[in-house]
Amino acid sequence: MAGKVRWVTDIEKSVLINNFEKRGWIQVTENDDWNFYWMSIQTIRNVFSVDTGYRLSDEQMVNHFPNHYELTRKDLMIKNIKRYRRELEREASPLAERDESGRFIHLADYNLFVEEFRKSPSSTWIMKPCGKAQGKGIFLINKLSQIKRWSRDSRTSSFVSANSGKEAYVISLYIDNPLLIGGKKFDLRLYVLVTSYRPLKCYMYELGFCRFCTVKYTPSSTELDNMFVHLTNVAIQKHGDDYNHVHGGKWTVSNLRLYLESTRGRDVTDQLFDQIHWIIVHSLKAVAPVMNNDKHCFECYGYDIIIDDRLKPWLIEVNASPSLTSSTANDRILKYNLINDTLNIVTPNGEIPDCRWNRSLPKEALGHYRVLYEEDQAVGEGDLRSRSGPSLGSKVSSRSSSGRPLFASWR
Repeated sequence: MAGKVRWVTDIEKSVLINNFEKRGWIQVTENDDWNFYWMSIQTIRNVFSVDTGYRLSDEQMVNHFPNHYELTRKDLMIKNIKRYRRELEREASPLAERDESGRFIHLADYNLFVEEFRKSPSSTWIMKPCGKAQGKGIFLINKLSQIKRWSRDSRTSSFVSANSGKEAYVISLYIDNPLLIGGKKFDLRLYVLVTSYRPLKCYMYELGFCRFCTVKYTPSSTELDNMFVHLTNVAIQKHGDDYNHVHGGKWTVSNLRLYLESTRGRDVTDQLFDQIHWIIVHSLKAVAPVMNNDKHCFECYGYDIIIDDRLKPWLIEVNASPSLTSSTANDRILKYNLINDTLNIVTPNGEIPDCRWNRSLPKEALGHYRVLYEEDQAVGEGDLRSRSGPSLGSKVSSRSSSGRPLFASWR
């Protein structure tokens, strides 16, 4: 199409702006005619608000789905995954298999929590506000008295519904046996691009990274309040005395794979990453029925995954606006390439978007992305729910030596 893309953003990050300028796109204001708007989650609410009455044209594109929070708000993610699991159970799918160590509860009733707590009285639990990120508001407990005291002293309520006007919290059993490297806890930040929910089409970015704590891990109750031990968020760890500003406490996913292949074996490592991909695909399928599949939208999610010492992956949460702040030089390169490859998929050849055109891109145009799941193709192979094999593109089958399927769990 003729003409230059006219872009707007309310997120002033160099990795975004440099990518727009590299393509020769023209910056305009939100009040002008624009084609591409990379916006915050606050702004997307206004764009799709019933009150604004704003309608996007076929030549406009935005970087969030209208109700992205069905996946990225913790309590809604839990609700949707539980509903999806119930559907799988009705179909007698082995994918519905439960692991009780991963219970994740949205607490609308204190008595419900007490009942769950007494099932595992010696366990540690982690409390998280439903709508916050970067580790804000998170704390650990191992006694009922702690949560009673917090609930009494807090200005918010821990046991409220999402639409009550107060801040809601979720609580889950804490994974107290994380895989450690160098004695330190870590998690994975993986990027997943979704261009359509119905049919589902998603891409996995190959250049994710691990985030390490700065203090060696201990499950000791005396360290429950030490977030440098338990939370991997850079927003927290960068304030630690032992934070390294050169590497930022990060490893690339490729380095993690090399480490695991050398210590645990290649087949086991391949199986682990296959299970991680399996988690991601099913979390997206869990929200697909309720997601507003607007053709003007795409989304680059930040998935947070933790691995336990049995090499079992757990979904922690999904972020709608993964940080584009660069903490190191390598971090900046990674995020610049992430945005570059994302734009190459959603605006091929840097052209003005045309939402009526559903194109299939050649592999070389995907950059560091790989197709993780394409529902149109999967239909011909049998529905994903009925298959006990791994996600598309995996290297090995997700089966134990006994032939029993191995399934990842959601946390």
